[in-house]
Amino acid sequence: MPSRRDAIADDLRDRIATGRIKPGERLPSEAHLATQYRVSTPTLRNALAVLQVEGLVEKVHGKGNFVRRPLRRITYVGGGRTPDTQAAAHTDLSVIVRTTRTRARGHLATLLKVSPSSPLTEFLCLSHEGERPHSLARIYVPCDLAPAAALRESLSYEGVMTRLTRLRPPPAEVRERVSVRLPTPEEASTLRISSALAVLAITRQMADTAGRVVEAALLVLPGDRADAVFTTHYVIDERATEG
Repeated sequence: MPSRRDAIADDLRDRIATGRIKPGERLPSEAHLATQYRVSTPTLRNALAVLQVEGLVEKVHGKGNFVRRPLRRITYVGGGRTPDTQAAAHTDLSVIVRTTRTRARGHLATLLKVSPSSPLTEFLCLSHEGERPHSLARIYVPCDLAPAAALRESLSYEGVMTRLTRLRPPPAEVRERVSVRLPTPEEASTLRISSALAVLAITRQMADTAGRVVEAALLVLPGDRADAVFTTHYVIDERATEG
């Protein structure tokens, strides 16, 4: 026999699936729902938490619980740019870029293989689908390759990427580490997602022919709206096949 929490989640899930509660619609207040289902407020909140983790319901601070509109999924292609501009264009995503000057501390110094406190330029890229945050990327480049002064003017994401390509040597190697984890409180707040929703976290290093790391990127893609594809190309030894 299902618990009261699961029974409430099942009922609300059915009402959403059948269109009785429509995407974008605000649910009745938690107090009203608790009275309707004859349960305590904590039990009702636990039921809503189940739907939040499933991506069906979104809690907006100070406004209440809303049925989430269907989210478009984007595909992250291994070794691609950050974020993929073609994917962004295809899914009607817009990208806001903020450029700041910072210092290499802790893991950043390790990622970029520079001494601690080395000057860096940080590009904070926050993509949106409509008004909803979609994914987050932080790109770090040594200041001698991309001085903040060279990017002070307001540029689109494509403009920033084009300028970066011109300023630094082309990468010869891309190394990526992919993991699945829960978001940090800051990431959950920025992306407006549940702290219980897993995210795809990608750490990428791009090095030139001399082995210098010319760019490091930290990507955070919520698991309910992103897929990752990695393709390996094998070189066939024709001499072996001839034998």
